[in-house]
Amino acid sequence: MASPLSLSTVLSHRILSLHPPPLNRSLLFVKPKLPFSRTVSRDLRMRLHSQTTNYGDKEHKPSSIDSKLNPLEGAGTKNLEKLVATILILAQVWSPLPLFGLDSAYISPAEAVLYSPDTKVPRSGELALRRAIPANPNMKTIQAYISYLLRIPQRKPYGTMESNVKKALKVAIDDKDSILASIPADLRDKGSELYASLVDGKGGLQALIESIRYQDPDKVSIRLASSLDTVAEMELLQASGLSFLLPQQYLNYPRLAGRGTVEITIEKPDGSTFQAEAGGDQRKSATIQVVIDGYSAPLTAGNFAKLVTSGAYDGTKLNTVNQAVITEDGSGKVDSVSVPLEVMPSGQFEPLYRTPLSVQDGELPVLPLSVYGAVAMAHSENSEEYSSPYQFFFYLYDKRNSGLGGLSFDEGQFSVFGYTTAGRDILGQIKTGDIIKSAKLIEGQDRLILPAQNNSSST
Repeated sequence: MASPLSLSTVLSHRILSLHPPPLNRSLLFVKPKLPFSRTVSRDLRMRLHSQTTNYGDKEHKPSSIDSKLNPLEGAGTKNLEKLVATILILAQVWSPLPLFGLDSAYISPAEAVLYSPDTKVPRSGELALRRAIPANPNMKTIQAYISYLLRIPQRKPYGTMESNVKKALKVAIDDKDSILASIPADLRDKGSELYASLVDGKGGLQALIESIRYQDPDKVSIRLASSLDTVAEMELLQASGLSFLLPQQYLNYPRLAGRGTVEITIEKPDGSTFQAEAGGDQRKSATIQVVIDGYSAPLTAGNFAKLVTSGAYDGTKLNTVNQAVITEDGSGKVDSVSVPLEVMPSGQFEPLYRTPLSVQDGELPVLPLSVYGAVAMAHSENSEEYSSPYQFFFYLYDKRNSGLGGLSFDEGQFSVFGYTTAGRDILGQIKTGDIIKSAKLIEGQDRLILPAQNNSSST
């Protein structure tokens, strides 16, 4: 039975056992007339399994913990095992370090995703959006060398860092023709300028190598950020539209063939104010910006952009719940359709529709929910396979309320379609009753495709 999502939002959280059963995803429930409260998980506790646990046709034996933490035998040792294992688990929650002596080969792939602190989920909206651009493979290789491998320069040997950047520079030089050929002809002059900046500019790869040689962490960080921005600009030039064909049954939905930027102004009608900006006065209203991504969620981003351009969110009240800021249900006041759940898995070239991801099986989305300021649609009140035709929420990610791998317990269950890129500090100041004064699509109007006749039925 589907759970309603257009009346009030409750995000439930669970403490996982060492060998967790399949997760029952928690949902957003929308009940604007009811007070918002946090649902208390039933029977919060950790369970350690000493017996063999079956997962499908395979037996999973907890030999790692049991063999390493059970040198004793006899009465009373089980309590000691549980105590030690619990201490290790709590230590892992508060410290992002691998458990000492724990061979990852003993952990099933499903659990490794949940428990590994090295889960490859971006921790900022900018990084998530950069990774999501469907660009030339050579540009992705350059991006991988200088972003993932160098994101914490102070902890990297400078020799290794220099080697990584040199590899990125070699790819840029050797594959120049392929990189520029991936840019549409009418944008190639702009692409050539960006390419020259990436290779030889003040914030380019050559300059980044020089900063590494001088072992200047401040300049390394600045020039790394500059290089990544240039890479992202070039990738956006290369990604001139969708890299896949939409299923035939969804061609009548609004869609966004690329990126768009939405500016949302929040107002406090009760006379209270937002915190003052540096050197400024306190404000009754504040503005945030959201970049919406049609590359990975074209239907969801397209429907949202259509609603924004029609003024559907102007005057909408906001409600705050645990880890989310959600709009009230206004689907009855606007002409909108319920878009199918839309999630693109990492490593895939097109989204899945009406199918949530199984994080336990190692599936992760291109646009993860586990980022502070992620923007997603609530579920339809009639079916979990569809998103609400109107209601969206800002997700206030908190690692303390996530799995040991830093993943939200709701990861892969909602249609994430963008991230807050400016004004993230405002999200935590929003209170129930605050109002969206206005929402405007300030960039991306030319990428919004509105079918002449929308014959898709709402669900």
